[in-house]
Amino acid sequence: MKPAPFSFHRPSSISQCLELLQALADGDAKVLAGGQSLIPMMNFRMAQPEALIDLSGIADLEGIRLQDDNLIIGAMSRHNAIKADELVAIHAPLISLAYDHVAHFTIRNRGTLGGNLCHSDPASEMPAVMRVLGAQMEIASADGRRLVSADQFFFGPFATAVEPEELLVAIRIPISPRGRRYSFHEVSLRKGDFAMSAIAAAVDLDVEGRVMRARIGLCGVSDIALRAENAEEGLVGEYLNLAAATAAADAAVTSIEFNDTAAISASYRRDLTRALIIRALLGCTEERL
Repeated sequence: MKPAPFSFHRPSSISQCLELLQALADGDAKVLAGGQSLIPMMNFRMAQPEALIDLSGIADLEGIRLQDDNLIIGAMSRHNAIKADELVAIHAPLISLAYDHVAHFTIRNRGTLGGNLCHSDPASEMPAVMRVLGAQMEIASADGRRLVSADQFFFGPFATAVEPEELLVAIRIPISPRGRRYSFHEVSLRKGDFAMSAIAAAVDLDVEGRVMRARIGLCGVSDIALRAENAEEGLVGEYLNLAAATAAADAAVTSIEFNDTAAISASYRRDLTRALIIRALLGCTEERL
C-alpha cells in the first residue's frame, strides 16, 4: 500500500519547525526523524498524518557532546553514529552494550535516537536504557524549553510527554560515575528483532562488594518500558551474588502482569525475564551463571 495524501515540510531550523508545529496544531502533523517506524505505518495506513515535517535539514538536532556533567545527544543523531561514538562508550557504556541488540546496520544508519524514544515502542531497548541511566529529555516549544525525566517521559505505546506543538531536541544523560557497572541482556526471535524480553542493569558496589545503588530496566514485557524499583530497593546493602540476584528477579517478576501473545506464552516470558534479570545482575560482577 501507499500512504494517504499529506503535505510535506522541511524546515532548516528548530525555530522554523516549532512555527510549523504551532501552525499545524489543528491538524494531524507528524515529525519525520529517521522514518524507520513511521513510514511503514503510513504505508499500511496505520498512521495517516495530514502533514509531515522532515527534521533532516536541522543541523542543530544532531551531534554528541559533553556539557557540564552530562552527555548531550541530539535527537536526530543516528543510531550507528551513537553506537560508534567514543564519548558514549566512555560516559554511557550501557548504550553501547544495548546497541548490539538494536535492529540491523541499515536500519541503524537511518533511525535516530529521538525518533525511537518518541515512538515509544514497549519492545524497544532505548526507552528502558534511558530510564536506567536517569536521562532527561529536552523538549522545545514556542514558549521555551523544559526537561522531563525518562521515568516521566513514556506514557505507553506510541505515547510520550511531547505535546503536539513540541519537539524533542536532545537527550541529557548524567556522566557515568567511576566504578559503576553495567550489563544488558536480551532474547528475541531473531537477532535484530524487537525484544521478547530485555534487561538493562546498572549497579554501584562499595569496596566490600555490597550494593549501594541499583537500577533495573525492562522492555518487551509490558506496554511501557519498566523499572523494577522493588527489586532495586531489595538489593541495597546486599552482596551481589546469585542468591541476591535471584531474590531480586523473583521480586521483579511478581510485580509484572505478563500476557500471552501470538509468539510466546505469558509463563515463558515470565521465566525468561526472571533468568535475564539474574544474568544481567551477575553480569555486573565477576560471578557468572
